[in-house]
Parts: sequence; structure tokens; C-alpha cells
Amino acid sequence: MRNTVEAFIREQELIPAGSTVLCAVSGGADSMCLLHVLYGLRARLGFRLIAAHYNHRLRGAESDRDAQFAAQFVSLCCGVTRLPDGSTLPAVPLYTGSGDVAGQARLRGTGIEETARDMRYAFLRQTAQEAGADFIATAHTANDNVETILFNLARGSGLRGLGGIPPRREEIIRPLLTSTRQQVEDYLFHHSLPHVEDSSNANDEYTRNRIRHQVLPVLEDIAPGFAARLADTAARLRADEAVLTEQARALADGAVPCDGGLSIDVGTVTAAPDPIASRALRLLLGRLWGGDQNCSSVHLNALLRLCRSVAPSGELCLPHGTNARRAYDRLLLVPRLGPIPLKERPLPLPGTLNCGPWHIFCGRETYDGQTQGPWDFWLDAASIPALAVRPRRTGDRLTPPGRLGKTVKKWMIEKKLSRFQREVLPVFDREGCAAAVAGLGPDWAFIAKEGQNAWHIVITQAE
Repeated sequence: MRNTVEAFIREQELIPAGSTVLCAVSGGADSMCLLHVLYGLRARLGFRLIAAHYNHRLRGAESDRDAQFAAQFVSLCCGVTRLPDGSTLPAVPLYTGSGDVAGQARLRGTGIEETARDMRYAFLRQTAQEAGADFIATAHTANDNVETILFNLARGSGLRGLGGIPPRREEIIRPLLTSTRQQVEDYLFHHSLPHVEDSSNANDEYTRNRIRHQVLPVLEDIAPGFAARLADTAARLRADEAVLTEQARALADGAVPCDGGLSIDVGTVTAAPDPIASRALRLLLGRLWGGDQNCSSVHLNALLRLCRSVAPSGELCLPHGTNARRAYDRLLLVPRLGPIPLKERPLPLPGTLNCGPWHIFCGRETYDGQTQGPWDFWLDAASIPALAVRPRRTGDRLTPPGRLGKTVKKWMIEKKLSRFQREVLPVFDREGCAAAVAGLGPDWAFIAKEGQNAWHIVITQAE
């Protein structure tokens, strides 16, 4: 199996020599297998390996048990490696974090699974940044890929959803994607490696668990090797999707800025085949929405009809406060109401504030080392007796933890925030300095240290 994973890493160019990989470990079979495989490959592939565990605090003592197990496993199984030439590789360091997922889900009004995923990945990305890691390796297997594909198929999906989980998305890599869960279990048995079981994996109230326990066994019984073959099919579908997306990107690159949004020639859209045109429109919406391309087929089909209509004008309401307008030979994708002006006003400490399109909550609590996020962060209460909320000003600067400082405008451009988004993001002002910016997070000079009294600030979009 280690040879198979190594071949997959080389084929997909997942881990260049000289890079640093952060391996996410939960304590479960898949992640323990991944960590041990990467530990054995680091000399041959020439990369540095670190590990990270996030405690979601969802299962009480069981969650704490998982954290303790991950620490013991890394300590006992991933120590200093002596190479044949007499040199050594260092032990694998473990970084840990935790968060109140259930509490955050209630605050945000989102589901437990979605909130857990968001908080876990925020922790992994921040840890990777602080540790100098180039990539984050997660233990998604071929079975995970099959479950994702079947779930997308059941909901209705195009090629993008049927392609399943990609081997790499930005800095996230998945070296086990061609390995089945049975191969993982065989590897652990062969090497006498322990793991822990998450009791929630047995709960069939979760859709993915029902697919895993009730659907996949039937398909494997009908066609043995189904999971591996579907993984191969998904790889071919991803290749087809990549070709179509590249052609769509060439079409989308013809769009120009307009009224805080984007404008594109209707004729170029209507002349393209539907698979290219719909992907181009998805890409354009993604640019407006800060990279979010999660637009439904209903909206994309409506946009195509608007472009192909004989009427010279028309309008559609889209998600994220966006309007699509047909203006003769141009399609305009613009903010629905334009930037909602923010008025400078004091933020109640503690308290809540509705400011433009935002609802801001501020509570006083002890900071326990939670991940500092772009919309949810903790500021040092002792150094901040008062805060004001205002729009961005020319010259505002921000230095996020572990990063060099630059102007807020440059950070927003780097985050690919559109012009109309930049104008409505509130700045948290401390005597003329930006202590934090919504969507970007806090400045290092104002963040709370573990154990300090803190202002916990949560920003959500108002209905």
C-alpha cells in the first residue's frame, strides 16, 4: 500500500521535494494510516512532516480520549528515524487545537457538520501557516470518494459533483484517495497500529453513514470492487471537467468590471455550447462571490435563458445579493442594492450592533486558545476599553497573526474580494487603528492570549 500511495503522490505531484506537509489526524483508522504511510515516505520523497489534531468537543470524554490517543500515537510511532547512511530525520511534532462546535453552530445558525468542518479547516490552515507547512494532507479514501459521488448523484449533479473529491484543491492534498478502506484496515493490522473509533460513525441518522452502511455493501455485493472502479471513473470525469472548465475560463476572461460587478458580451455567451457557457457564468459568479462557485443549476439555466432571450432587457435575482441584468448586448452581474453605506458608530462592549448589512455580536469571555477566524475572533479586553465600527479608510493597515502587515485594501484584493464587497466590510477601530476587519480577521497586536479576558466578536450577514 505504501508503494501505491507513493506512486499516486508522484503521479499527481502532490508533495514536491523540500516541502512541508501537515497531516490532519483524528485518531481514526484512515488518518492514523495516512500519518504512518507519510512517516515512512518522507525520506524517499524528501519532505518534512508535522501532524495536527482538532478537538471538536462534541462527544465529551470520547473527544478528549481521541486527543490523548493522537498525542500518544505520534509520540510512540512517529519518533526520530535513523537512515541507512547514519543520518536522522526528526520526530514528527503534533499541534493541537479545540473549539466549541456546538456553541458556534448555535451562534451562526448552521448545522453541526458544516460548522465542525469550517472550524477544523480554519484551525488546520492557521496551524499550517504558523508551522510553515506548504500542504495539508487529509485522509480521504476511495470509499469516501464513492460516498461523496453517490450523495451528489442522489441530489442531482453535473460533472463537477460526479467527479467526487479531487486529489488536490489549493493546499489540501489527499494521498489516500485511491486506497480503499479495506486496504487501510489491512495496513493497520499488518503493522499492528492502533486507532480509535468515533461512535458517531455508527449513527445512521447521518446521510453519509447510511450510504456507507446500507448502500455501498449492496453495490459491492452486486459488483465486487465497485469502490475502486468508481474512483477510476471519477478521475476520468474530473479530467473531462478540467477541459471544459479551461475552455469556459477563456470565455469568462472576456468579462470587464462594471458598476461594482462584471459585464460580458451576451453574444459570446450564447454562441458557446451550453456546457461551456454555464461554466463560464459559474466562474464569473465565483469571482464576484470571493471564490464561491456554489451556484445551483436553476440559477445557471435562468442566466442562460436571459442571455438567449429575444427581449433586450431583463433581470434576475441571484444569491449573495447579486442581480443579473440584460442590457441589450451586455449581461451585467452587479450588487443588488449597491454598497450599503456604513456609518461609524461605537460597538457595545458587550452587546450587539446592526451595521449596514451586518449583525455584530460582542461578548466578554476568557480566551481558551480557539482558532482566530475572519468572522469570529477574540480581542484582548484589557487593551481595548472601546471599539468603533466604521468603513475602510485609505491607509488602513492590518497585520494578521504570522503574516507581514499590508494595507487593508491589498489584503482584500489578495482575498479576491470584489470592489462592492470591500466597501461594506466593517473595520473595528481602536483609536484610529484597525484592530480587526470583517472577513480578514484581527490584527496580531490586539488579539487575546490564552487565559486573558477577551471580547469575542462574531459577525454574521443580516437577513
